[in-house]
Formats: sequence, structure tokens, C-alpha cells
Amino acid sequence: MKPAASEPMPKPPASGLRRLLLQVLAVVFLGLAFVGVVTPGLPTTEFVLLAAWAAARSSPRLHAWILRHRLFGPLLAHWQAGKLPRRAKWAATFTMCLAGTFSALTIPHWPSVAIIITCMACVLLWLWCRPEP
Repeated sequence: MKPAASEPMPKPPASGLRRLLLQVLAVVFLGLAFVGVVTPGLPTTEFVLLAAWAAARSSPRLHAWILRHRLFGPLLAHWQAGKLPRRAKWAATFTMCLAGTFSALTIPHWPSVAIIITCMACVLLWLWCRPEP
């Protein structure tokens, strides 16, 4: 089945060493995403997106598995549609607040803390401006 005229043609998977490296990256990113689900301060969404990117370029089977996963699949579907659910926005806000608080309590160099919190605030501003499904 050919993609519709408006859809870009999917890239063929990489080959050789590049394919192997991308598969390893996909698995590592996916593992970090699973850890991020239960670890406050460790992002999940970013690692899922990176895993899907690497899998799409190296393993169509792994990419399809990620897209069908009950936890990560809907997240990727919304991301690909350019929309983020409110629940994901609140989860990101909560974890960034935890990470900012942890940083403020444990990092003695205040300029570093200010940079960290400013970066997270900018990401949250961008995130909350994204459309919802």
C-alpha cells in the first residue's frame, strides 16, 4: 500500500554498523523511558521520542512495537499529530517542579539553579502552548 500524496515516503532503515548503533540507541532510550516512568525528575517523553526516532531508522519491528505499546503508543500518536494531552502537560509540570525543588535544595551554586529553573520554565511555557487532542 502506497502512502497518500500528502504523506512523506518513509525512509528505509539504515544498514550495517549504523543500523546496529541506532538499534542499541533505541533500546537504551526505551530502557531510560521505562526508568523515567517511576523516577521523579527523569524524563519519559523525551526518551520515548528518541527511542521511536532511532527505531524508525533501524528496526521497523521495534518501531511498530513502540507505537503499539499501551503506555508509550498514545503519547507518540499525540506527538505525531502535534497535540499533547492535558494529563501529559500536568505530569511534566509536576516532575519539573520536583526537579527544580530538588535542584534548589541540593545544588549550592545558585546561578546554576537559576539556569536550570529558567530552562524548565521555558519548556513548560512552550508545552502549555501546544494544542490538546
